[in-house]
Amino acid sequence: MSEAQRPDHRNLGAAVTVDDVRALTGAATPHFAQQVRNRVARLIAPLPADHPARLVGEAEVRRLTALSRSGEVRGALAQPGMPGLPSTALPRG
Repeated sequence: MSEAQRPDHRNLGAAVTVDDVRALTGAATPHFAQQVRNRVARLIAPLPADHPARLVGEAEVRRLTALSRSGEVRGALAQPGMPGLPSTALPRG
């Protein structure tokens, strides 16, 4: 469902919880990280600065931003023969 169709289900007046944020962000992939990040940002925007769901949401927004820029990697240096997938990040140098 696109953000334009129904950005969140909170229009019904229910309180936002940490579990709501985690449900949105738990399985986010690099391909959809920016869309999920936008939904989380919109969900937590009206919450007070010290609200637990907002704190978790802000941390997830940072994580999703980094995920969307770095892409998905496979393998590690400790796994011979498993090259990493190319990153979507700009080369550093």
